[in-house]
Amino acid sequence: MADVAVDLVVLGGGSGGYSAALRASQLGMSVALVEKDKVGGTCLHVGCIPTKALLHAAEVADSVRDAAKFGVDATLGGIDVAAVSVYRQGIIDSKFKGLQGLLKARGITTYDGYGTLTSPNTVQVGDTRIIGTNVVLATGSYAKTLPGLEIGGRFLTSEQAITLDYVPQSAIVLGGGVIGVEFSSVWRSWGTEVTIVEGLPRLVPNEDESVSKQFERAFRKRGIEFKTGVRFESATQDANGVTVTLEGGETLTADVLLVAIGRGAQTANCGFEEVGIAMDRGYVLTNERLLTNIPGVYAVGDIVPGLQLAHRGYQHGIFVAEEIAGLNPMVVSDVNIPKVTYSEPEIASVGLSESAAKEQYGDAAIAIYDYNLAGNGKSHILETAGSIKVIRVVDGPVVGVHMIGARVGELLGEAQMIVNWEAHPEDVAPHLHAHPTQNEALGEAFMALAGKPLHAM
Repeated sequence: MADVAVDLVVLGGGSGGYSAALRASQLGMSVALVEKDKVGGTCLHVGCIPTKALLHAAEVADSVRDAAKFGVDATLGGIDVAAVSVYRQGIIDSKFKGLQGLLKARGITTYDGYGTLTSPNTVQVGDTRIIGTNVVLATGSYAKTLPGLEIGGRFLTSEQAITLDYVPQSAIVLGGGVIGVEFSSVWRSWGTEVTIVEGLPRLVPNEDESVSKQFERAFRKRGIEFKTGVRFESATQDANGVTVTLEGGETLTADVLLVAIGRGAQTANCGFEEVGIAMDRGYVLTNERLLTNIPGVYAVGDIVPGLQLAHRGYQHGIFVAEEIAGLNPMVVSDVNIPKVTYSEPEIASVGLSESAAKEQYGDAAIAIYDYNLAGNGKSHILETAGSIKVIRVVDGPVVGVHMIGARVGELLGEAQMIVNWEAHPEDVAPHLHAHPTQNEALGEAFMALAGKPLHAM
């Protein structure tokens, strides 16, 4: 058995893990990265990147279908799923190759195989024992299902849906969160009849309530059916399709069932509990500086309770490397991490919702401006509807920005800077926003909250 000693051993090569490895290497540490599958993890191979490739293919289909309204003579002949797959996989392969090259160039040794934490400073992978001065746990997440609902055949999670080699005529989507509505959006653009089942009272329930209501109207307009506030009871499948039974006895039928109820922490059989790591329902517990209850052992990404986002993983990984190096990096709370739902329409948000802001500061201490995209020239050109809602503390900083409409995810960079820097609308209002852009809508909202609206009352 070979022993290897390094400054940092990282267990898991997804977004959080490889970010920790790269930043630690920049800071002069020797790093070993252990990955059982492919570096890049869920995001690159079966999550963020491939789903957004499908969503872009869906956007192109919608553009062709609606081309006549813009004076373009085009006809949508159908969806070539095999060609879409080649496009999707080409992007993944290119990014994977680039990441492998980057890790190698930074002098990071990657160990391919299933790693297990065998002591607070040791990871075992095959016949190699890697001993680190510090350890980062970054084993990622898996697609969850419900008891008695075994994935296979016509029962899919997002990971099977990505590689589906046909466009289903009809689909039932169990879960109205980000994953569920993104796949619903893709399939509807490709011609599928979609019904979403969500147990909570509204779709995208983690977003501001006003945004959820606009989103539901947009999905109705697109012909996407949904049932909210109703729970799944059971499902069966056969050669012809699936049958889903809801509480109360209502049944739905379709070609496929997508189970999109979220992701769980991939921590089973990793040795964490055996070593004494504090856990809760499979998640690794840390303090705000991502340190576990064992000195020198940190956890990042999806296995830490909170938002499961690739860029949260990146931030965690960078943070931990800098923490180990003694740089005392700034903590960014989950509420101030930007979020995007890449459906049609898109949703983008950062900071407190209206209800959360009122709960924290009191109704009278909050000022809100909701700018309708109907007043924005570029949004009119794009034929998108939606709004940009900005929430501030009276005579204080902006604490939340919530947007819905085509391409609003591209506006989130400025919004998250304003919220995280605790800027006041008066700080932002003097700065120019190019015309005509959707970015102007942010400027209009800040100008209105600063008491000097231009294209708004």
